[in-house]
Amino acid sequence: MSDSLKHECGIAAVRLRKPLAYYYDRYGTTLWGFQKLFLLMEKQHNRGQDGVGIGCAKLDMPLGQPYIFRRRDSERDGLSNIFRKEMKTFNKMVRKGLIDPKRPDTIKTNYDFSGEVLIGHLRYGTSGEFDEGSCHPYLRRSNWPTRTLMVMGNFNMTNAAALNQVLVDRGQHPVFGTDTQTVLEEIGFHLDEAHTDLYRKLRDEGVDGREMPERISSDLDLARIVGESAQSWDGGYSICGVVGNGDMFVMRDPRGIRPCHMLVTEDVIAFASERVPLMTVFEADASQVKAVDPGCVVTIKADGSFTDTPFSPPQRFSPCSFEKIYFSRGNDPQIYRERKAMGAALVSQVVKAIDSTFDKAVFSFIPNTAETAYYGLMDGLRLYRRQEVRSSILEAQANGELTPELLDDLILRNWPRGEKIAHKDIKMRTFIAQEKGRDQLVSHVYDITYGVVRSDDALVALDDSIVRGTTLKKSILKILARTKPRKIVVCSTAPQIRYPDCYGIDMSELGKFIAFQATIALHRRAGRQSLLDRIYEECRSELQKPVGEMVNRVKGVYEAFTDDEVSAEISRMVSPEDIDCDVQVIFQTIENLRASVKGPCGDWYFTGDYPTAGGYAMVNSAYVNWYDGVGGRSYGLPF
Repeated sequence: MSDSLKHECGIAAVRLRKPLAYYYDRYGTTLWGFQKLFLLMEKQHNRGQDGVGIGCAKLDMPLGQPYIFRRRDSERDGLSNIFRKEMKTFNKMVRKGLIDPKRPDTIKTNYDFSGEVLIGHLRYGTSGEFDEGSCHPYLRRSNWPTRTLMVMGNFNMTNAAALNQVLVDRGQHPVFGTDTQTVLEEIGFHLDEAHTDLYRKLRDEGVDGREMPERISSDLDLARIVGESAQSWDGGYSICGVVGNGDMFVMRDPRGIRPCHMLVTEDVIAFASERVPLMTVFEADASQVKAVDPGCVVTIKADGSFTDTPFSPPQRFSPCSFEKIYFSRGNDPQIYRERKAMGAALVSQVVKAIDSTFDKAVFSFIPNTAETAYYGLMDGLRLYRRQEVRSSILEAQANGELTPELLDDLILRNWPRGEKIAHKDIKMRTFIAQEKGRDQLVSHVYDITYGVVRSDDALVALDDSIVRGTTLKKSILKILARTKPRKIVVCSTAPQIRYPDCYGIDMSELGKFIAFQATIALHRRAGRQSLLDRIYEECRSELQKPVGEMVNRVKGVYEAFTDDEVSAEISRMVSPEDIDCDVQVIFQTIENLRASVKGPCGDWYFTGDYPTAGGYAMVNSAYVNWYDGVGGRSYGLPF
């Protein structure tokens, strides 16, 4: 994705199923679980670089001994920082004789992250401050282990303001600014209620106080507690939580918007946002890794037993399609096939853009994450050309005109030519990321290959998606123009992004989308300001309705123009004034995207068809904010 776009977070969780001594005997280290947590997080490092956090809960700790631990870091290299510091602490304790690597009991007693329950979070923030205090996991402490709660997740709640108001109405004092605190306090409230009910019941039965913790821990119904907490949530989420007694849960939103996967072996129960990290880290087959069912919570009791419990009626499955297009790493076998299919689906549009002159076209990709789709595009172009050649050969043969010279001309002259044009300079990219507002340096993020594009060539570059168009205009097109082609064609494997997201992607401001800007420009050029005014009033009227009755009035913005008309205006808007070649931007069609993806495809940012009621409130609010000149996100609304 050429535009800088922050997005979904990543989660990882490891629940050991054996005593620590088992891992020392089998794998040579008591820290096997801790090492696996680090690897799961490292394999998902693409999902979050604003900060990281890890947590640990130890089972069956003696009274007076700490049992739950947390570390967080908001530095750019936070993942390495945390694990480097923890291993430094471990080695220091070994040198001082506080722990003996050959005695797992000494490690569990004295080293914080030698517990049976380990969780980790990689943060890409879409709300709150970008500091250590806003990194997950969040922790709610109590003298009762069964009331102590640690929570982390990959989520956005569209109705965070309303959820906070529920807390206020109860008499609580929530900390505003992040829906994570809201989720923690909501689950914590129901946990407290259940704990109090169990305590009073056992007390009235005459149970001795020293037996209370074990009895409460045994009877605590975590699935019910979490399910009750989630009844008022509107959003996309994968959430993991740990109670101080060692009970653990992982849940996924009823529509499956956010991803979550699970692996169960004789040694471990593990969770991750992506499937391949579980396969790689635990050397598992794809068939062993299962997606957590939407609307279900997986609970693992302190005794190791686990259940999978629905907490919501079945809903329309709407997994975020950006996982397929960009977010998840492309080495997942299914995602790899789907991204290639997305590239191949662009063939007819690309052929039209280059006027079928393959001998005067060069195909490449930018950025590196578009490489897999590029392979699909090249496969599709070659297949297209083979079919053309076959038809020409058969026709020449039928007319008695087939000659060796004609064969050479058909096969060799006009064949799709792929080249590596752009090379990313990682060090330069990091430097610029640390020094904001230096547009004059952005054009040096990539080096280019000189001498492979001729002056009469069209240069076709594949991109994952085009959101705001800013980087395209200020950087990418200027970089590609250094090769001096006659034309630049930029192909997006994603359709035009027309509507904001409210489920965890940093795409909340309608006015920043290049597709929206282009459509507004077309309206104003045609003298249709009155239409924009009317849509504004319609959006305001929608926001007066109960949230479940709202519809997306912003769709009216796009009804007057075809996709091609909007794409043509986008091409004009992103074309830099100081380059000497034509620019054309091509977008995937929604139909081809759906055909490329296996199973359901959540596409609300393209179609405006949101999977939850909160989405419709958010999109109408986003238009009102744009019209009124108000910046910032439009979700977290008071409904």
